[in-house]
This record gives sequence, structure tokens and C-alpha cells, in this order.
Amino acid sequence: MPIQIINGAELFWDELGTGEPIILHHGYTGAHDVWLDEIGPRLSDRFRCIVMDCRGAGESEHTADGYNIAQYARDVVSFADFLGLDKFTYVGHSMGGGIGYQLGVEYGDRLNKLVLVAPIPAGGIKGDLSAHEQSKQLRSAADGRAQMIEQRNLLRLRAPEESVVQSVDRALSVSQAHFDDSWQTMIDFDVKDRLDNLTMPTLMVAGAADGLCKANVNDWQKLPNATLHVFSRVGHGIPREVPDAFSDTIADFMEHGVVNAKTQQEKLDSFVA
Repeated sequence: MPIQIINGAELFWDELGTGEPIILHHGYTGAHDVWLDEIGPRLSDRFRCIVMDCRGAGESEHTADGYNIAQYARDVVSFADFLGLDKFTYVGHSMGGGIGYQLGVEYGDRLNKLVLVAPIPAGGIKGDLSAHEQSKQLRSAADGRAQMIEQRNLLRLRAPEESVVQSVDRALSVSQAHFDDSWQTMIDFDVKDRLDNLTMPTLMVAGAADGLCKANVNDWQKLPNATLHVFSRVGHGIPREVPDAFSDTIADFMEHGVVNAKTQQEKLDSFVA
């Protein structure tokens, strides 16, 4: 199991394939599993797919502190330094998408491309937060695991049931500090007024059945160099629910970059000229 000390924390990482490097980062209570088991094998014939677990999650160390998006972004950059990568493409899901926003505004010169997969809103998580309180109670309940599996299966659209069980076990395994502080950092997170700094080619991926879809589309409209892909009948766990189609979307973006109304008009303008 590859472990590297990054900014004082022992972080798990692994990789598949060769080619242009892509760092894939999980969400709030996730881990490397879906990237290493599902997405990496589908892309490794063309790209170097590198996965990592942030501090407090997956196979990484449960540190005493450092559970905030700014630190997670610093860890990604320091991890890229360890790998000798001057530039890389970053793919982040959910909270990992928030880390992607942070990388874009603070370390944009390190990114070849940026992929935001059902990311948290650029202005942070707002609204009804009762679901988190329920999750907090289930973590300590005697039958919490069974209830969490039942709840997630209720919302499952396309992901296989075994992946739901795996995601619940990962959620239960994160450190308490990660669970508490990472949630707070997602509430406090706010880069909505800095999105014009994200000039690198960016792909926003959303699920039409995800509660974050509207926020994702609104944030995409503020990005200066971005394309949008929305999956129909797909919820928040896009890589788990449609791994084939998701991998194809990533590969297409890596090859063709941003394609939107603006780029199409530019083609027409150049043709006329």
C-alpha cells in the first residue's frame, strides 16, 4: 500500500497507466475506491491515473487537524511536487470539486485542465443541513450502518448495491475530526467571486437527479473557459453510477478540451474571416 508523508500527514496514493497525468480526488466521506476500481482501469490505456486519499479518509492517516479545503488543496499540490509533476489535470468529486475550485483560484498555473464532478457550490453548502445531523447520529447508532445502507439504496439509481455498501463503510471509517471539520469547511467555503480566475480548460459534470445540479449549472455559467455535461437519471455519485459514460466524458474532454457555444461561434467567425 503506497503511503507518502505530505505536509506532515501519511497519505495513501496509487496509480494506473501512463501518459498525461490526472490526479483523481474523492469526496467528503469517500476514498480512492471508485477511481482505482472503476475509472482508472477505463482510462489507464491513455492516461496516467493517480489517486489519493485525503487526511482522515480512506487509507490515509487520521491526523489531529488540517481538515479544511485550503489544506486539502495544499496537500494535492505538495503531492504533485512529490511526483515531480509541474502541471497536471485534476478531477475532483463533491468536496473534491471544492478542492478543485481552490486549486483553480490559488494554484491555477499548476493545472493543465480541471474537472469538477458534482462539486459543492462555489459559495459553500447552504440551506437545510438536517441530513448531516442525521448522518452524525447514525455514525454512533447501534444499527447506524444498516440504516445508512437502506437510506442510500433508497436513493440509488444506477450504482450496484455492493458499491453502496462500500461507500457506507468508507463513510463510517473517516475520522471524527474529518467528519466534523470537513463539513464545516464546506459550509464556510466561498470562492464564488473568484471564479473568473479559473481560466484553465474546465469541465463541469453534473447529475440531473442531484440536489447540487442547479448550483453546478449556475457556477458553470460564471466560469470563463468551461464546458458542461449533465447526466440524465443520475444522482450525486456519478462515477459509481455511470462509470463507462463518465470515463468516456473525461477522455473526450482530455482530447478535445472545452466545447461550448462560444468556441463554436469562434469557429464560425474564423471561417468567415
